[in-house]
Amino acid sequence: MESTPRILVTPEAINIIRQLRNQHGALMFHQSGGCCDGSQPMCFEKNEFKVGANDVYLGDIDSCGFFMSNSQFEYWKHTQLTIDVVPGRGSSFSLEIPLGLRFIVRSRLFTDSELGNLSPVISGEEYLDAAQYH
Repeated sequence: MESTPRILVTPEAINIIRQLRNQHGALMFHQSGGCCDGSQPMCFEKNEFKVGANDVYLGDIDSCGFFMSNSQFEYWKHTQLTIDVVPGRGSSFSLEIPLGLRFIVRSRLFTDSELGNLSPVISGEEYLDAAQYH
């Protein structure tokens, strides 16, 4: 049986990710928990935002790694996140902002059966180590 993904992405968000990838190259996401950004997914050029042992890798969305801090993951670990995009300007350094758009997170609680079948998480440091050998 296939494991339950922790992170999903809408077709609308995929379209914007692909537009940004064409412009900037490989991308990655980090779920912000900062005071200025609130809690929003932020899109960066790959390796522009440094992840490490204090970050968790949740999976890929359209071939982009998605990370968040360990402390924030404690709040989100029981929810499936779906990355979407909406009109409006967030207050962040995320790459979609100049397009007049912003990525957002939609979430729902996992069911009991899904909780027993979740995709594993690894630290950002483990992710980087594994990527180095692939």
